[in-house]
Amino acid sequence: MRFMMLLKASKDSEAGVMPSTELLADMGKYNQSLIDAGVLIDGAGLQASSKGARVNFTGANVGVTDGPFAETKELLAGYWIIDVKSLADAIAWAKRCPPPHPGDDAEIEIRQMFETADFDNAPEQVVKQEKSFRSARKSKKR
Repeated sequence: MRFMMLLKASKDSEAGVMPSTELLADMGKYNQSLIDAGVLIDGAGLQASSKGARVNFTGANVGVTDGPFAETKELLAGYWIIDVKSLADAIAWAKRCPPPHPGDDAEIEIRQMFETADFDNAPEQVVKQEKSFRSARKSKKR
């Protein structure tokens, strides 16, 4: 099962404050443990929302709101995509993470990702496209 672990932003991450050398080293060790266990698919830190935008859909209208965004607790500072056997395993990995915002509270949200098989009504074209996407992605990593 694939899970996304979503690291919530802090005031510092939104202000563009870079992590300390010590935190970068600790996160590097944590990420290496995910790699060594064969569970890490992808992961990255995210730049502040001031460097981003939101695309809003209201009926047939599409709008764009440039960052920054006010509610830090609703924003993300980074993510990991892992492939583990269960939610319990994903929780165990999240609990191993070094404190991501030293001196501040932090939260990692864990969400299971849908697989094509979850949609028993998916058209065959969508199933083929998904398989093609996954195999192309795997071959690019090699």
